[in-house]
Amino acid sequence: MKVLLFNGSPRVNGCTFTALSEIAAVLNQQGIKTEILQIGNKPVQDCIGCNLCADKGKCAFSNDCINEWIEKAKSADGFVFGTPVYYAHPSGRILSAMDRLFYAGGSNFVHKPAAVVASARRAGTTATLDTVSKHLGIAQMPVVSSTYWNMVHGNTPEETRRDSEGMQTMRNIGANMAWLLKCIQSGRKSGIIAPQAETSAWTNFIR
Repeated sequence: MKVLLFNGSPRVNGCTFTALSEIAAVLNQQGIKTEILQIGNKPVQDCIGCNLCADKGKCAFSNDCINEWIEKAKSADGFVFGTPVYYAHPSGRILSAMDRLFYAGGSNFVHKPAAVVASARRAGTTATLDTVSKHLGIAQMPVVSSTYWNMVHGNTPEETRRDSEGMQTMRNIGANMAWLLKCIQSGRKSGIIAPQAETSAWTNFIR
């Protein structure tokens, strides 16, 4: 089994990376492989709603990391989406990335467990978690929770590591993710398969 952890921060080894690394360490201890995918500081194209991805399973834009991530998601069993907090909301980069990931490669995420993690100096974390978590709900993904809201506080990686409750929360995310993945694996071996969702209804409301 493998979990992909998406780092929505332009800083390679910053606070968000520190939080994701804590989760990854617990997953590794449970025998689950991990890979932290760094969004980096290069431009990330926003989704333009062209719908060209509908039949291709990949985004029409190929000048960044998104199509590579879509391919990686096919064989992944779980996901963690991490983002710093800017102006009390998620990084625009992670939202642009996730919009395109889920539009173009949504089938690679369906029914796979996921968690969202927010990293902040002080405030804006709950609004950030709420915003990013919307992607999980529409993809029928079991949401992995912890013993507090999935957030860490600190202005530097060192400060983040000193957030003892935040780090504890990250470790509990890792433990809960490992447990849920093993439950799903056990269920499959027993013949329990994911339900097939109804998709025929598609309505618009015009006033």
